[in-house]
Amino acid sequence: MTGASGAVFGVRTLQALREAGAETHLVVSKWGQQTLEHETTTTLAELRGLATHHYSAGDFGAAISSGSFGVDAMVIVPCSMRSLAAIAQGMGHNLVHRAADVMLKEGLPLVLVPRETPLNAIHLENMLKLSRLGVTMLPPVPAFYNHPKTLDDVIDHVVARILDQLGIGADFARRWDGQMRRPGKVVPFDDGE
Repeated sequence: MTGASGAVFGVRTLQALREAGAETHLVVSKWGQQTLEHETTTTLAELRGLATHHYSAGDFGAAISSGSFGVDAMVIVPCSMRSLAAIAQGMGHNLVHRAADVMLKEGLPLVLVPRETPLNAIHLENMLKLSRLGVTMLPPVPAFYNHPKTLDDVIDHVVARILDQLGIGADFARRWDGQMRRPGKVVPFDDGE
């Protein structure tokens, strides 16, 4: 977790991974901790309690800092634009950045959940650069086809999409089923041909 707004997405992702029985390795940046404490009632100690393993952001000797330590995937949720830029430029300022660099060099799945708006050209160029390297960009964009009733419904939808990228089932979110609630008369599309 890094210092972008949206700490609740990180908390819920970690909860969902725990519920799925996944082994997790948690790193929270300094500003990730500040944002967690500002935006949620979850303490850092409680968050760490959800993870299988946890490390400080300055622990470059952590298992996940080496490509020889086997992991399946990495998610940075939320992902600040500073972290996204550091990863795009190969600058390992902290363990989050270093672990992401390991994912890139090992060709393993890396999912970034950038939480910023509006996006400037630098943000977009960094995202495109990482996307071309195989990184999944998954902004926490809500869906409305599932008719969310609560903020938790919106959060769960985003977390389910994150888990989809990891190949982990998420039955806690309503998915698109192809059924329109109040289908109107469908007008054939005229493409001019």
